[in-house]
Amino acid sequence: MRVRAWDNADCASMCRRMQAIAFDLDNTLASSRQPMKPDMAARFTELTRLLPVAVVTGGRHGLVVSQVLDVLGPDADLDNLHLMPTSGTRYYRWHDGAWRLEYAYDLSDGDFAAAVASLERRARELGLWEDHVWGERIENRGSQITFSALGQGAPEEAKRAWDPDDERKRRLAAAVAADLPQLKVRPGGYTSIDVSLPGMDKSYAVRRLAESLGIEPADIVFVGDRMTPGGNDYPAAQAGAEAISVTGPADTVRLLDALLPLLRERPAGNAE
Repeated sequence: MRVRAWDNADCASMCRRMQAIAFDLDNTLASSRQPMKPDMAARFTELTRLLPVAVVTGGRHGLVVSQVLDVLGPDADLDNLHLMPTSGTRYYRWHDGAWRLEYAYDLSDGDFAAAVASLERRARELGLWEDHVWGERIENRGSQITFSALGQGAPEEAKRAWDPDDERKRRLAAAVAADLPQLKVRPGGYTSIDVSLPGMDKSYAVRRLAESLGIEPADIVFVGDRMTPGGNDYPAAQAGAEAISVTGPADTVRLLDALLPLLRERPAGNAE
Protein backbone atom coordinates (compact mmCIF):
# COMPACT_ATOMS: atom_id res chain seq x y z
CA MET A 1 0.00 0.00 0.00
CA ARG A 2 1.48 3.32 -1.07
CA VAL A 3 0.19 6.85 -1.56
CA ARG A 4 1.91 9.15 -4.04
CA ALA A 5 1.52 12.88 -4.42
CA TRP A 6 0.16 13.80 -7.85
CA ASP A 7 3.42 15.50 -8.84
CA ASN A 8 5.48 12.48 -7.82
CA ALA A 9 3.51 9.92 -9.85
CA ASP A 10 4.94 8.09 -12.84
CA CYS A 11 2.09 8.91 -15.21
CA ALA A 12 3.45 6.86 -18.11
CA SER A 13 3.70 3.73 -15.98
CA MET A 14 0.33 4.44 -14.38
CA CYS A 15 -1.37 4.77 -17.76
CA ARG A 16 0.04 1.46 -18.94
CA ARG A 17 -1.51 -0.32 -15.95
CA MET A 18 -4.71 1.53 -15.12
CA GLN A 19 -8.02 0.15 -16.31
CA ALA A 20 -10.22 2.63 -14.43
CA ILE A 21 -9.85 5.86 -12.51
CA ALA A 22 -11.85 7.00 -9.48
CA PHE A 23 -12.10 10.39 -7.82
CA ASP A 24 -13.19 11.83 -4.54
CA LEU A 25 -15.45 14.83 -5.22
CA ASP A 26 -15.17 17.71 -2.73
CA ASN A 27 -11.77 19.43 -2.87
CA THR A 28 -10.62 16.93 -5.50
CA LEU A 29 -12.86 17.51 -8.53
CA ALA A 30 -14.58 20.64 -7.20
CA SER A 31 -14.70 22.98 -4.24
CA SER A 32 -16.99 21.87 -1.47
CA ARG A 33 -20.61 21.68 -2.70
CA GLN A 34 -19.72 23.67 -5.84
CA PRO A 35 -19.94 22.49 -9.48
CA MET A 36 -16.79 21.45 -11.27
CA LYS A 37 -15.21 24.41 -12.98
CA PRO A 38 -15.24 24.45 -16.81
CA ASP A 39 -11.59 23.37 -17.10
CA MET A 40 -12.23 20.36 -14.88
CA ALA A 41 -15.54 19.52 -16.56
CA ALA A 42 -13.88 19.50 -20.00
CA ARG A 43 -11.10 17.16 -18.86
CA PHE A 44 -13.47 14.91 -16.93
CA THR A 45 -15.78 14.68 -19.95
CA GLU A 46 -12.93 13.58 -22.19
CA LEU A 47 -11.77 11.08 -19.59
CA THR A 48 -15.14 9.29 -19.74
CA ARG A 49 -14.51 8.61 -23.43
CA LEU A 50 -11.19 6.92 -22.71
CA LEU A 51 -11.82 4.55 -19.78
CA PRO A 52 -14.25 3.84 -16.90
CA VAL A 53 -14.46 6.75 -14.44
CA ALA A 54 -15.96 6.66 -10.93
CA VAL A 55 -16.93 9.37 -8.47
CA VAL A 56 -16.74 8.11 -4.89
CA THR A 57 -17.86 10.73 -2.39
CA GLY A 58 -19.24 11.05 1.10
CA GLY A 59 -21.83 13.44 -0.32
CA ARG A 60 -25.36 12.47 -1.26
CA HIS A 61 -26.47 11.63 -4.79
CA GLY A 62 -28.01 15.07 -5.37
CA LEU A 63 -24.63 16.72 -4.94
CA VAL A 64 -23.05 14.39 -7.50
CA VAL A 65 -25.76 15.53 -9.91
CA SER A 66 -25.24 19.26 -9.29
CA GLN A 67 -21.45 19.15 -8.99
CA VAL A 68 -20.65 16.69 -11.78
CA LEU A 69 -23.50 15.55 -14.03
CA ASP A 70 -25.03 18.98 -14.58
CA VAL A 71 -21.76 20.42 -15.92
CA LEU A 72 -20.54 17.52 -18.07
CA GLY A 73 -20.10 18.11 -21.77
CA PRO A 74 -22.74 16.67 -24.13
CA ASP A 75 -20.24 14.14 -25.53
CA ALA A 76 -19.53 12.50 -22.17
CA ASP A 77 -19.82 8.70 -22.29
CA LEU A 78 -22.28 8.09 -19.47
CA ASP A 79 -21.95 4.33 -19.92
CA ASN A 80 -18.40 4.73 -18.61
CA LEU A 81 -19.49 6.63 -15.48
CA HIS A 82 -19.86 4.98 -12.07
CA LEU A 83 -21.47 7.13 -9.36
CA MET A 84 -20.85 5.98 -5.77
CA PRO A 85 -22.17 8.59 -3.31
CA THR A 86 -22.40 8.36 0.48
CA SER A 87 -18.94 6.75 0.61
CA GLY A 88 -19.92 3.98 -1.77
CA THR A 89 -23.00 2.84 0.18
CA ARG A 90 -24.97 3.59 -3.02
CA TYR A 91 -24.02 2.82 -6.60
CA TYR A 92 -25.60 4.25 -9.77
CA ARG A 93 -25.06 3.23 -13.41
CA TRP A 94 -26.45 4.57 -16.69
CA HIS A 95 -28.80 2.05 -18.30
CA ASP A 96 -31.28 2.56 -21.14
CA GLY A 97 -31.16 6.34 -20.98
CA ALA A 98 -31.51 6.75 -17.21
CA TRP A 99 -29.51 6.43 -14.00
CA ARG A 100 -30.31 3.20 -12.17
CA LEU A 101 -29.57 2.39 -8.54
CA GLU A 102 -27.50 -0.81 -8.45
CA TYR A 103 -27.50 -1.13 -4.66
CA ALA A 104 -28.15 0.85 -1.47
CA TYR A 105 -27.34 -0.09 2.13
CA ASP A 106 -29.74 2.08 4.11
CA LEU A 107 -29.77 2.40 7.90
CA SER A 108 -32.79 1.24 9.89
CA ASP A 109 -35.01 3.75 11.67
CA GLY A 110 -33.64 2.53 15.00
CA ASP A 111 -30.01 2.98 13.98
CA PHE A 112 -30.80 6.40 12.56
CA ALA A 113 -32.41 7.57 15.81
CA ALA A 114 -29.56 6.19 17.93
CA ALA A 115 -26.93 7.83 15.72
CA VAL A 116 -28.62 11.26 15.78
CA ALA A 117 -28.97 11.13 19.57
CA SER A 118 -25.33 10.13 20.05
CA LEU A 119 -23.96 12.72 17.63
CA GLU A 120 -25.74 15.57 19.37
CA ARG A 121 -25.01 14.37 22.91
CA ARG A 122 -21.32 13.72 22.29
CA ALA A 123 -20.80 16.92 20.31
CA ARG A 124 -22.29 18.93 23.16
CA GLU A 125 -20.18 17.10 25.75
CA LEU A 126 -17.00 17.79 23.79
CA GLY A 127 -17.84 21.43 23.12
CA LEU A 128 -18.25 20.80 19.39
CA TRP A 129 -21.93 21.79 19.10
CA GLU A 130 -21.34 25.19 17.53
CA ASP A 131 -23.76 28.06 18.18
CA HIS A 132 -23.63 29.31 14.59
CA VAL A 133 -23.96 26.90 11.68
CA TRP A 134 -24.65 27.25 7.97
CA GLY A 135 -27.56 24.98 7.10
CA GLU A 136 -28.30 21.45 8.22
CA ARG A 137 -26.08 20.03 10.98
CA ILE A 138 -27.17 16.36 10.91
CA GLU A 139 -28.22 14.99 7.52
CA ASN A 140 -29.91 11.67 6.82
CA ARG A 141 -28.50 10.43 3.50
CA GLY A 142 -30.35 7.10 3.75
CA SER A 143 -27.32 4.84 3.73
CA GLN A 144 -25.23 7.33 5.73
CA ILE A 145 -25.77 9.92 8.45
CA THR A 146 -23.42 12.90 8.26
CA PHE A 147 -22.77 15.31 11.10
CA SER A 148 -21.31 18.62 9.90
CA ALA A 149 -20.01 20.68 12.82
CA LEU A 150 -20.47 24.00 10.97
CA GLY A 151 -23.50 22.94 8.90
CA GLN A 152 -23.72 21.59 5.38
CA GLY A 153 -23.43 25.01 3.77
CA ALA A 154 -20.41 26.36 5.67
CA PRO A 155 -17.83 28.29 3.62
CA GLU A 156 -14.77 26.26 2.67
CA GLU A 157 -12.43 28.65 4.51
CA ALA A 158 -14.34 28.14 7.77
CA LYS A 159 -14.33 24.37 7.29
CA ARG A 160 -10.59 24.23 6.70
CA ALA A 161 -9.89 26.33 9.80
CA TRP A 162 -12.18 24.46 12.18
CA ASP A 163 -10.10 21.29 12.67
CA PRO A 164 -6.80 21.57 10.77
CA ASP A 165 -5.20 18.55 12.45
CA ASP A 166 -8.39 16.41 12.51
CA GLU A 167 -8.12 16.10 16.30
CA ARG A 168 -11.67 17.32 16.98
CA LYS A 169 -13.21 14.90 14.49
CA ARG A 170 -11.21 11.97 15.83
CA ARG A 171 -12.38 12.65 19.40
CA LEU A 172 -16.00 12.96 18.33
CA ALA A 173 -15.85 9.86 16.13
CA ALA A 174 -14.33 7.79 18.95
CA ALA A 175 -17.01 8.92 21.41
CA VAL A 176 -19.88 8.22 19.02
CA ALA A 177 -18.39 4.87 17.99
CA ALA A 178 -18.45 3.79 21.63
CA ASP A 179 -22.22 4.42 21.65
CA LEU A 180 -22.85 2.65 18.33
CA PRO A 181 -20.84 -0.61 18.22
CA GLN A 182 -23.16 -1.97 15.51
CA LEU A 183 -22.27 0.86 13.11
CA LYS A 184 -19.20 2.30 11.39
CA VAL A 185 -18.29 5.80 12.61
CA ARG A 186 -15.45 7.66 10.91
CA PRO A 187 -14.18 11.18 10.28
CA GLY A 188 -15.39 12.51 6.93
CA GLY A 189 -14.54 15.86 5.37
CA TYR A 190 -13.07 18.92 7.06
CA THR A 191 -15.82 19.21 9.70
CA SER A 192 -17.85 16.02 9.31
CA ILE A 193 -18.43 12.63 10.91
CA ASP A 194 -20.05 9.86 8.85
CA VAL A 195 -22.09 6.99 10.27
CA SER A 196 -22.99 3.95 8.16
CA LEU A 197 -23.23 0.17 8.29
CA PRO A 198 -20.00 -1.71 9.12
CA GLY A 199 -17.56 -2.13 6.25
CA MET A 200 -19.11 0.71 4.24
CA ASP A 201 -16.31 3.07 3.26
CA LYS A 202 -14.25 3.85 0.17
CA SER A 203 -12.43 0.52 0.41
CA TYR A 204 -15.76 -1.20 -0.13
CA ALA A 205 -16.50 1.13 -3.04
CA VAL A 206 -13.17 0.28 -4.69
CA ARG A 207 -13.77 -3.45 -4.32
CA ARG A 208 -17.32 -3.22 -5.71
CA LEU A 209 -16.15 -1.07 -8.62
CA ALA A 210 -13.43 -3.61 -9.43
CA GLU A 211 -15.97 -6.43 -9.23
CA SER A 212 -18.38 -4.57 -11.52
CA LEU A 213 -15.63 -4.03 -14.11
CA GLY A 214 -14.11 -7.50 -13.83
CA ILE A 215 -10.72 -6.12 -12.79
CA GLU A 216 -8.60 -6.00 -9.63
CA PRO A 217 -8.47 -3.06 -7.18
CA ALA A 218 -4.81 -2.60 -8.17
CA ASP A 219 -6.01 -1.77 -11.71
CA ILE A 220 -7.83 1.31 -10.37
CA VAL A 221 -6.20 4.69 -9.80
CA PHE A 222 -7.92 6.60 -6.98
CA VAL A 223 -7.41 10.37 -6.68
CA GLY A 224 -8.31 12.16 -3.45
CA ASP A 225 -7.37 15.03 -1.19
CA ARG A 226 -7.51 13.18 2.15
CA MET A 227 -5.12 10.30 1.60
CA THR A 228 -3.27 10.27 4.92
CA PRO A 229 -4.11 7.54 7.48
CA GLY A 230 -7.42 8.48 9.05
CA GLY A 231 -8.49 10.51 6.02
CA ASN A 232 -11.69 9.48 4.32
CA ASP A 233 -9.90 8.69 1.02
CA TYR A 234 -7.24 6.50 2.63
CA PRO A 235 -9.46 3.35 2.67
CA ALA A 236 -9.19 3.34 -1.14
CA ALA A 237 -5.44 2.85 -0.76
CA GLN A 238 -6.04 0.14 1.83
CA ALA A 239 -8.25 -1.68 -0.68
CA GLY A 240 -5.29 -1.87 -3.06
CA ALA A 241 -6.03 0.96 -5.49
CA GLU A 242 -3.13 3.03 -6.77
CA ALA A 243 -3.61 6.06 -4.53
CA ILE A 244 -2.80 9.57 -5.74
CA SER A 245 -2.97 12.51 -3.36
CA VAL A 246 -3.93 16.05 -4.39
CA THR A 247 -4.42 19.20 -2.35
CA GLY A 248 -7.32 20.55 -4.39
CA PRO A 249 -8.96 20.71 -7.83
CA ALA A 250 -6.08 22.68 -9.33
CA ASP A 251 -3.76 19.72 -8.66
CA THR A 252 -6.29 17.35 -10.23
CA VAL A 253 -6.42 19.46 -13.37
CA ARG A 254 -2.62 19.35 -13.62
CA LEU A 255 -2.66 15.59 -13.07
CA LEU A 256 -5.23 15.13 -15.85
CA ASP A 257 -3.19 17.34 -18.15
CA ALA A 258 -0.37 14.82 -17.72
CA LEU A 259 -2.58 11.73 -18.03
CA LEU A 260 -4.89 12.62 -20.92
CA PRO A 261 -2.26 12.81 -23.71
CA LEU A 262 -0.95 9.40 -22.64
CA LEU A 263 -4.43 7.90 -22.50
CA ARG A 264 -5.29 9.28 -25.95
CA GLU A 265 -2.31 7.44 -27.40
CA ARG A 266 -3.15 4.17 -25.69
CA PRO A 267 -4.90 1.61 -27.92
CA ALA A 268 -8.43 0.86 -26.75
CA GLY A 269 -8.45 -1.82 -24.08
CA ASN A 270 -4.67 -1.68 -23.68
CA ALA A 271 -3.58 -1.98 -20.07
CA GLU A 272 -0.85 -4.17 -18.70
